Amino acid sequence: MTRSQQGQQAQPQPVALFVSDVHLQESMPATTAAFLHFLQQHARHAQQLYVLGDLFEYWAGDDDLDAPLHAQVVAALRAVSDAGTAVFWIAGNRDFLVGAGFAAATGATLLDDGTVVQLAGQRIVLAHGDAQCTDDTAYIAFRNQVRHADWQRDFLAMPLVQRKAIIDNMRVQSRAAQHAKSAEIMDVNPAAIAALFDASDATIMIHGHTHRPATHVTQVGNQQRIRHVLPDWDCEALPRRGGWLAIDASGRILSHDADGTPA
Repeated sequence: MTRSQQGQQAQPQPVALFVSDVHLQESMPATTAAFLHFLQQHARHAQQLYVLGDLFEYWAGDDDLDAPLHAQVVAALRAVSDAGTAVFWIAGNRDFLVGAGFAAATGATLLDDGTVVQLAGQRIVLAHGDAQCTDDTAYIAFRNQVRHADWQRDFLAMPLVQRKAIIDNMRVQSRAAQHAKSAEIMDVNPAAIAALFDASDATIMIHGHTHRPATHVTQVGNQQRIRHVLPDWDCEALPRRGGWLAIDASGRILSHDADGTPA
């Protein structure tokens, strides 16, 4: 064994990795390649992997598992879970129709938005982040509609090709609506963030959705609250965009860019 190999083996296994907003789609092959590299070289060496929504640009239902891109990503996630990494999933606003079929195929455990986990001595609340964008009242109304069980049952009863056509139209309308909204409206609402911290009794929050990666620290009485926002991914041009967070055994949370370099 070489000294380099010994050094690699000595590296501590991350307790958990967190990623979101990869927005995988056929038209972005470099982004897909970067994410698959992340799974192969990083996720499979962690104890746990948390995907916090919008892994796919859209998800029309679990009967679309055999689409070439979906099958490739599902197989890669399955390899991660088969390697011993526990994979967890929270739905985003683009892939909230992921269900039991996807979970079975990938070996992932589906979690509710706002799930609390205890990792390396830290109490962490996990969310996609869209539910906290409460200033965007039109979006919240839409979210409430499409997250309703009756709406999802009726939608999933439609033929797959019809569902995809409806989703394409929704995406066009969404892009048009975003141009008319201010950046502040599409960001999380501070009161909604505070409410999630209060309800969860967590001191750390990790979410995505806003595409505004940052770490926000606030003091509430004697308690410090830390909110980590995950980046979105786009590796089609330079500079490449994307990355993830890792928590180590000491409870430190470290940021990495799409190439795996500590940020």
